[in-house]
Amino acid sequence: MKNFIKYMAIIANMLILTVLGAVIYYNRSLPNNYYVTTGSELKISDLIEAVPCSRTYPKGLSIPAGSSQGNRVELRLLGIIPIKTVNIQEISEPVLIPCGNPFGIKLTTNGVIVVELSSFETDHGIGSPAIDAGIKTGDIIKTINGKKILSNDDIAEIVEKSNGKSLSVSITRDETDMQVDITPCICMADNNYRIGMWVRDSSAGIGTLTFYNPENNCFAGLGHPVCDVDTGCIMPLYKGEVAEVTVNSIKKGRAGIPGELVGSFSDGGASGTLISNCENGLYGVLSGFDFNEEPVVLGLRHEIETGKAYIYTTIDGKEPQRYDINIEKIDLHDSNNGKNMIIKVTDEELLEKTGGIVQGMSGSPIIQNGKLVGAITHVFVNDPSKGYAIFADTMYDSSEQVMKTE
Repeated sequence: MKNFIKYMAIIANMLILTVLGAVIYYNRSLPNNYYVTTGSELKISDLIEAVPCSRTYPKGLSIPAGSSQGNRVELRLLGIIPIKTVNIQEISEPVLIPCGNPFGIKLTTNGVIVVELSSFETDHGIGSPAIDAGIKTGDIIKTINGKKILSNDDIAEIVEKSNGKSLSVSITRDETDMQVDITPCICMADNNYRIGMWVRDSSAGIGTLTFYNPENNCFAGLGHPVCDVDTGCIMPLYKGEVAEVTVNSIKKGRAGIPGELVGSFSDGGASGTLISNCENGLYGVLSGFDFNEEPVVLGLRHEIETGKAYIYTTIDGKEPQRYDINIEKIDLHDSNNGKNMIIKVTDEELLEKTGGIVQGMSGSPIIQNGKLVGAITHVFVNDPSKGYAIFADTMYDSSEQVMKTE
């Protein structure tokens, strides 16, 4: 009898530890914010139920229509054991046009990014006024002596006319504004005033459109920000244009060497305007693109499953084609780094022509079960058949926030 009691105690402890481990796992892995479409219920899995905090609902509840805007619900394991409290936001079922079209990006920065610091020979020896002032690579120069800076030429003109007098420089570093003073010095090599820094004021490239919202003319693309190639910092957008692109050739990717789509901008001028360059991609309005794909419903993150899906992307000309992929892993935890899913290209034609995912395919929309669920963002350098993807509902939320500010 004693052995039986001891055996049952061991089993009970194991069950407790298993349940505790499950609660800890789900608490860390599940996001703190969810969307549900109007009148629908939040269903995560057969093991987890959502119970509104304000009232107690029976097992198998439905989130009451119209009540989930800003509502907080408790996630419970087996409907009994509390896991965490999360926010639920009810949204209408968005219908979007999945794209897959290549697009050209012409971006001018709001301020200029410091990409390199240098020293030079002055009449006092080797030095760098910018380094002495505490300037760092990645800093964004916003104003000098109160004048807005939009280009390298703006800085060169002010420095040259300074006559060696101290300049008051407004910079942004890691989203923090600060003020520094820089005193230009004569460069002995050319007898001109210098401050010892190189800056970048624009960027251009190609990417892939993810979706177009016909209700507000808004587009979303890339799924990740346009960053400076030297510093890795997000390019602060001042203004930008979108242009149609024709894909002319492909540099096939292989292990250790990412591939690339090679394209040319059309001669038709701007086909849209950039509004935002943020962590979750590029957003703006379009005026000249034609889309052939049928509209689909936005898929929410908790509706995504591991398994078969497909993408739209363009590897020749302007027209996107459908290619098969497999969603291998889903990370539901809140994240803005564009790495919410791991996907693998399974389409033999795409693998043959590109090796899988190549630069320029970022933003290619992912369709699963007839819904837009995500977009490709990054390639695995050592395995170009695999890559990361961002949730489509994250990009949709960013697009709505962008349009609200316009």
